[in-house]
Amino acid sequence: MSINNDYTTFESLNEEQLPVAKHKLHDWTHFAGLYAAEHVAATEFVIGATFVALGAKTMDIILGLLIGNILAVLSWTFITSPIAVETRLSLYTYLNKIAGDSMTKLYNWANVIIFSVISAAMITVSATAVRFAFDIPAQLNWYPTNMWFVIIVFCVGLVVVSIALYGFNAVSEFSGICAPWLFVMFTSGAMVLLPALSLDVLGTTLPSGWNDLISLGDKSIWTGIDSTGETGIGLVEVIGFAWAANTITHFGLIDMALLRFAKKKSYGLATSTGMMFGHYVAWIAAGIMGAGAAVILGKSIVELDPGDVAFYALGWSGFVIVIVAGWTTAITNLYRAGLAAQAIFHNHSRKKTTIVVGLITIAIACFPFVFSQILPLLTYAGLLVVPVGAIVFAEHQIFPRIGYTRYWSSYSNLTFSTPAIVSWGLGLVFGFGLNALNVMSFFYLFIPTWVFTIGVYTFFAGRYGAKEKYPEAEEKEEIRNEKIVAFQEEKSKLKTKPNNDTSLFSKFLKLVSIVALIITLVLASIVLFDSANKNSYITNRELFYTYAFVCTVTYFITAYWVLLRGKSKKLS
Repeated sequence: MSINNDYTTFESLNEEQLPVAKHKLHDWTHFAGLYAAEHVAATEFVIGATFVALGAKTMDIILGLLIGNILAVLSWTFITSPIAVETRLSLYTYLNKIAGDSMTKLYNWANVIIFSVISAAMITVSATAVRFAFDIPAQLNWYPTNMWFVIIVFCVGLVVVSIALYGFNAVSEFSGICAPWLFVMFTSGAMVLLPALSLDVLGTTLPSGWNDLISLGDKSIWTGIDSTGETGIGLVEVIGFAWAANTITHFGLIDMALLRFAKKKSYGLATSTGMMFGHYVAWIAAGIMGAGAAVILGKSIVELDPGDVAFYALGWSGFVIVIVAGWTTAITNLYRAGLAAQAIFHNHSRKKTTIVVGLITIAIACFPFVFSQILPLLTYAGLLVVPVGAIVFAEHQIFPRIGYTRYWSSYSNLTFSTPAIVSWGLGLVFGFGLNALNVMSFFYLFIPTWVFTIGVYTFFAGRYGAKEKYPEAEEKEEIRNEKIVAFQEEKSKLKTKPNNDTSLFSKFLKLVSIVALIITLVLASIVLFDSANKNSYITNRELFYTYAFVCTVTYFITAYWVLLRGKSKKLS
């Protein structure tokens, strides 16, 4: 069976430049795994320490992170997901339709840089765990001081690039395997080190109740005093921190690249696995682990790197969690960077652009300063792209409701959209201007910046042609979209339908992987609840270190085996 000659135009286009085909859409479970793995990352160790350094209080952390992360989930659900599902396009491709080549290339270059650096930072984090295991000196300068560290970075980076090369499915599959284990290990790490904190502060291995637990947090973790000895941040700042941490992906609409594969708009709610289990539970758990490791080592929590914290919380499994947590975030961001690069160089496939960007990313990862500056980078990157998200939101959601024409710039055959570029520039001036004037908390600057840019873009677009009607161009666009759907349906018929793996052996392997996770949680619970004194605590902790690592190896072997068997069934 061959493809109709009428579709030769679409055959010549790269798949990433077309809306996602129906047969390539995914259920909510894909996104639950993807977001859980991406947001239970190596950075959580750093952010856990950051809240301590910023001087948050325990109740502010418990309530503030809950509210802020719920707001983030709602942002994905009501801002990003509807546009992604309705268009089935990545932000990069969509932006080209409404702002022309000039702004799109400029914006895509910004994203290539941002996501490459984020990915590089995560590769560096993973490399620090391997460095710790091989007793390579810590890299404290902005440049590498040990050739073996560079070699480790290169090896770790190659894994990231290899998985990102195979696109959304590979990213989703890898994340789906890692997500349950990452959540179990972060939770277990907190349970294993909480008795160490309790012994140090309360003199017992277990707080006697809620009040004791809050007191323990206030005295040893989230004390309300920052690293300079001043009064720290409050509830409002904690909420803003949690909400703003991912503005680049929800208000900035970068995650259109992922959510365009969702069957329903409501799948934006699947981001809650990343926010509730990842940011909420993992940030709190990381704070507990960091404080516990600091007590054991006799150091301040802000002096520890992820390798130190993970090792004393989880033993050898700690090395694995830092490596895997770094990989999951690095892979997703490198996938985004590859998409942005492919949108710039349309004549090259996403795989080719991902390879080039990946090699540059590995080179950047060799310089440890990237990781140390990751939090300021994320914050400023969010403010940088939020105006662009506002422009797309205005074009897609507001214009049809006020009688303006969506895609008017494309219909006018403009290659340079003055309204879009001016609005982005003014949005940046407005946002960073508010920051310079210190008008409000930095964490909330994205909100007025987003609203301001929507207003400015709507005004200028109306002046430049958005108020006009383009019936002929709109009809051509509708016909083109119908042809794309028909082309994709015809192409899907050439693919053999997959056979689901329902074999008894695969079910057995899946059961073993689940049991391995349950045993890990049971061992951690024994450390927390069955350590009567310091000696029994140390004994139980050592037992956990040994068997948790066995469970880790068992889990990954069986989970990956199930994946391979499922893929072979689909190919048969």
